[in-house]
Amino acid sequence: MTVTFGPDSIVFAGYRFPWASVAPHGVLRAADVRDVSTSFAPFELRTVAGETLFLTDSAGLKAFCARHDVPEVVRFDVWGNLLEPFLDTSFGSEHVAATSARLHGVGLSPSAVDSIRERVGPLMRAYNFDSMLWEWAHLGLYDLLDALSGTLVPAALPAALGDPGEVYRWAMEIADYGR
Repeated sequence: MTVTFGPDSIVFAGYRFPWASVAPHGVLRAADVRDVSTSFAPFELRTVAGETLFLTDSAGLKAFCARHDVPEVVRFDVWGNLLEPFLDTSFGSEHVAATSARLHGVGLSPSAVDSIRERVGPLMRAYNFDSMLWEWAHLGLYDLLDALSGTLVPAALPAALGDPGEVYRWAMEIADYGR
């Protein structure tokens, strides 16, 4: 993926996730950028419509945001919390309870959390364990989309989730709970 920062827009070329509004090539106007998070790579840009886009050019993104008064935020990582059970690590009961409390705090009920995890569970287990990725520190929205695109998993698993475009939109809605 290549990103070019223009005077009033960001031009994406070869965007990784085909369901994104900017894929495979697209332009995002500065007015359509709600906020950014550069705490961790890949960096996240959130649109006014609630879509999260990923970038790797921190300096270009920061300069673009400074020119257009786009706020940098530290947002709650909803998917990072939802996907904890699929990490190659164990968590004690206090940690699990704290994660549940954080998810409840942004509006996800215990039954919603269970339903989401049940839906993505087979995909994320295949992505992290069957593929031998063995990620133990963090899985988030980017990893979910990577798995949905068929990276490291059998093709039948993403297909079992339903229409990829619908799954993408659903994942974006959930990510926006961290707003």
